[in-house]
Amino acid sequence: LGPRFGGELKDVVQLISQLSPKQINEIEEKSRLEVKLNEKNIILESSDVEIFFKDIEGWQVAQGGGMTVALDMKLSPELKKEGIARELVNRVQNHRKDRGLEVTDKIDIFLKNEPKLEAAVLENKTYILSETLTKNLYFKPMIEEGYILEFEDIKTEIFIKKIFS
Repeated sequence: LGPRFGGELKDVVQLISQLSPKQINEIEEKSRLEVKLNEKNIILESSDVEIFFKDIEGWQVAQGGGMTVALDMKLSPELKKEGIARELVNRVQNHRKDRGLEVTDKIDIFLKNEPKLEAAVLENKTYILSETLTKNLYFKPMIEEGYILEFEDIKTEIFIKKIFS
């Protein structure tokens, strides 16, 4: 920019740093932007500026095709509980398979008390029961004949019992 603007370089740099989002979009879309500097019109070319996006903590930003999309990547407590419930369903389904149970077998699930897991299960109980064909889901202080179930920061025990009709 120095050769083009000489003594006005400092003013041009300040002008560029204060461009509005609309003006930045125009440079990206049209590869140029007409602006006023010290009472005269100048044209900034896309090659005159460097446009970049700073990461915002907790957000994922992507740009393309004239669009910018930002996603809030922070997990709400509800989403965390849903994730725990989905992982529990996955573990139950794998355990069913390991025990030789059929996909259509109805079961009861017994889990050792673990407050974080219990909160997630209670909020997503209908989903868990439906996905695993579980008739009853119990939390108990002790589980006999169970196996250790560990995921996320949850450690508990589980026992699955086939229900015979």
